[in-house]
Amino acid sequence: MRTKKSCIYNANIILPERVVKGYILIEGSKISEVIEGSFPRVDYTSDRSMIDAKGAYVMAGMIDMHSDAIEKEIQPRPNTLFPIRMAFQELDKKLPASGITTMYHSLSLSDDWGVRKTDMVIGIIDSINRLKRMCSMINHKIHLRYELVFLDGISTLENLIREQRIDFMSYMDHTPGQGQFKDVEALKSFTIQSYGRREEEIDAFLDRTKDIQTMIDWTKLVSLAKLAKSKGIGLASHDDDTKEKVDIVLECEGVMSEFPINLETAVYAKSKGIHVCVGAPNIVRGKSHSNNMRAIDAIKYQAADIVCSDYLPSAMLPAIFSLTKEGIKLTEAVKMATLNPAKALGIDKEVGSVEVGKYADLIIVELHEDYPIVRKTLVGGKIVYQSDFCVLHTERVDNVC
Repeated sequence: MRTKKSCIYNANIILPERVVKGYILIEGSKISEVIEGSFPRVDYTSDRSMIDAKGAYVMAGMIDMHSDAIEKEIQPRPNTLFPIRMAFQELDKKLPASGITTMYHSLSLSDDWGVRKTDMVIGIIDSINRLKRMCSMINHKIHLRYELVFLDGISTLENLIREQRIDFMSYMDHTPGQGQFKDVEALKSFTIQSYGRREEEIDAFLDRTKDIQTMIDWTKLVSLAKLAKSKGIGLASHDDDTKEKVDIVLECEGVMSEFPINLETAVYAKSKGIHVCVGAPNIVRGKSHSNNMRAIDAIKYQAADIVCSDYLPSAMLPAIFSLTKEGIKLTEAVKMATLNPAKALGIDKEVGSVEVGKYADLIIVELHEDYPIVRKTLVGGKIVYQSDFCVLHTERVDNVC
């Protein structure tokens, strides 16, 4: 079978350290050449599919290492569940339109309500691992979030690690009084709105977990983290609010602190050589929905180097381009959603930047009044999404381009 060849030309290519005008040659699923210049030579164009970027940016597809979006597809409203197959396929269509080519679906092993019940979490993991091989537009992976006070779940976590059914994991503690929810009323409000639970149900849940923190077996957790590392599964911690919690990550040989609660903790984590991840919605909105650290403050302080969607994939690209208005170089901003997460996740030899030998997971991005719009998304050299509209009003016109 003849190897498919293509060329993206007339492009402003965002490389790891600079932006160049030029073109990208693709052979099969990988980038074969990145060349500066206005137009490809004639011998390059004869047997290639030609893609005109029309002066737009071409950058690596984004890697979203933490997103709850699949949960929202399955349970868009409290107590309302949709089939996993439908949720997966519909989200799979939305992600390339947002410029995401690799998604780490964040699933919570917490024996909580709805989509966070253990049996459903296992079902979602198995469904994603099956469906991604059957029919998918982008690269799908699993980020398992383990709730530390769910003591009975540790055997399930160990099985998932040993069977390599997950790709990344994190340790989290959402009990009130620390971390994300310093105020118990904030936790109650969030749970009522998100899961439709009654206040007495939440009180009963909090009573059960009140004294469990003292029963957490950190010797076992450190051992599991090291086992995971030996199988290529990295570890992050979640909602760190003290230096001591970062030190636990280091003891576990973890690679990342997700959503640190305050700037002091973020600075400490970065000084210890681990990655710090902040949420795109926080950047776009200019504040945390939990009234914790502003992501932009950590970025400006060089205390954060990764951006994830958290719960809203469509926020990723606007967040990255908005950073340039805050004085962040475009190349540095783009790396926060591409090369930096790829390095943290151990996949940077395959994806994360526009470089020869890497998979041609690429997006063509046009700025319309400074707002980034994805025009085309390629995964493994194949166009999986494209949008060629150029009018943004409701009047019917015939000259759309």
